[in-house]
Amino acid sequence: MTPIESTLVSRIEAAKRAVLSQTDLLHREFGRAKSNWKSDGTRVTPVDIAISENIFRELGAQFPDDQFLSEELADAGAPIPVTARFAWVLDPIDGTNNYALGIAYCAISLALCENGTPVYGVIYDLARRSLIHGGPGFGVHDGDRLLPRLKNEPPHKESLIGLHSPTDKTLVPLAESVLSQFKIRGLGSAALHLAYVATGMFEGTVDFNVKIWDLAAAIPLCIEAGGEVHFLNGEQLPMRQFDLKMTPIKYYAGSPVVCAILARLLKG
Repeated sequence: MTPIESTLVSRIEAAKRAVLSQTDLLHREFGRAKSNWKSDGTRVTPVDIAISENIFRELGAQFPDDQFLSEELADAGAPIPVTARFAWVLDPIDGTNNYALGIAYCAISLALCENGTPVYGVIYDLARRSLIHGGPGFGVHDGDRLLPRLKNEPPHKESLIGLHSPTDKTLVPLAESVLSQFKIRGLGSAALHLAYVATGMFEGTVDFNVKIWDLAAAIPLCIEAGGEVHFLNGEQLPMRQFDLKMTPIKYYAGSPVVCAILARLLKG
């Protein structure tokens, strides 16, 4: 193993350990955690904050020169420049609304970025009690299974697309164009939507209101599986800054064949 490979592998193994160390807390407080509301109107629980602090404390002790960026950072006001070779992007509970209400589709989502680009993702899927992880050159794993690459085949009548309703109602016609062609699932977790594309459970996903911490861990999974990720409102990677007040991302993802169909549907 080369020194570069060793540098990545040590971080990958540490990431899996750090995420798994928080699953007992995640399950114990599921559907019970008290809700608070942030200034941007999104829900947060003490479990979000605890998981964020615990994971970054564990990783920070091993990799003190890395950057640690979480949705649950204290609001720094100005965007944070991403300057370190290795940076971690964490959504401690993606799907906090679901989590607080006792709906099982939620996840711990941790990305390792190199020079601003996600190179490995670790996602704990609470609903399936499975650790989905992988990245370019490392395969995609669902628990103990190494998954095959996606079949680049035309979708069929039972193909599922992950889709969340747009908050900007001017985008409803675009959502309806996808609804007209595919069966839809809206799970309440953008990280799981994209991770399920990588595992082959979904043929694709479309979203109009996500942030980089929702997607960062699942992007390398999708790429390694042979999928594509396309941004509709400007390229997001490599990440040059981390901004808690960033403009929402609009994007679609899937196999190349599915992405070609989605591109046509979303061209408006």
